[in-house]
Amino acid sequence: MPLPEDAPELSPALDPWEGLEPSGGQGSGGGRPSKPGPGLHLVATPIGNARDITLRALDVLAAADLIVCEDTRVTSRLMQIHGLHRPLMPYHDHNAAKVRPEILARLAQGAVIALVSDAGTPLVSDPGYRLVVDAVAAGIKVTTLPGASSVLAALTLAALPTDRFLFAGFLPPKSAARRETLGELAPVRATLVFLESAQRLADMLADAAAVLGPRPAAVARELTKLFEEVRRETLDSLAAHYAAAGPPKGEVVVVIGPPTEAAGASEAEIDAALQAELAHAGPSAAAAKVAAAFNLPRRQVYARAMALKAAAP
Repeated sequence: MPLPEDAPELSPALDPWEGLEPSGGQGSGGGRPSKPGPGLHLVATPIGNARDITLRALDVLAAADLIVCEDTRVTSRLMQIHGLHRPLMPYHDHNAAKVRPEILARLAQGAVIALVSDAGTPLVSDPGYRLVVDAVAAGIKVTTLPGASSVLAALTLAALPTDRFLFAGFLPPKSAARRETLGELAPVRATLVFLESAQRLADMLADAAAVLGPRPAAVARELTKLFEEVRRETLDSLAAHYAAAGPPKGEVVVVIGPPTEAAGASEAEIDAALQAELAHAGPSAAAAKVAAAFNLPRRQVYARAMALKAAAP
């Protein structure tokens, strides 16, 4: 992330890794990892590629007294891939209220418990939130082991502004409720990120186009997997594509650009101005000129300039 123009320069003597201890994992030179401390450990797991897991995550999963997971079949497969064997307990929307007291009781007795989701970072669109709230209220230590996240992965690939974004989870399944929610989000001056099922994708995009207009957007699927795909077009174009092509395979994340601030200026007009400037100037200079002309945030226009440049033949 670039520093503000008036930010003081950092001393070259500063070491960003100073004071950090070796992980203790294989090849780290730190020897055999010690057993993690008692408490609830929120462990991010891969969203597709099984190698996208951290050394800390493997250490905790290998030593936990219990691993709490959405689907034991999914987590068992991940454990098998990495040669790990620990007790598993299912924890999902249908049994959370029943098993949460048991988990909290074991935590109170000093157990080391890891909480994982089927894929990605726990608590993002899964029932782990209530468990964390109750654990904190009970004075139990809660720590996080950050890692893979489909939300951030899609955001970084979308070629849309990343300086401000809103994750809104899944939209309502019915069109009327979905359009109402999109209407509430329309004025938000940030990139919007949604999860969506493949079966509802075309309808969701059509509703988004109707409510938000032809904003630039991206549909990311099969992230980190062999057939990873990111389609970057306007909402109406994406809706037409998936209506014709049918539901795609894999998990889907939809990223939608923020609203434009230019009164009366359409996305097409801004793109045309950018393309004209890009014909004889670099993305930075082109973005600066178009942003000033349309009274738009320079970062937003620069991101669009880079997307247009990348898409150019």
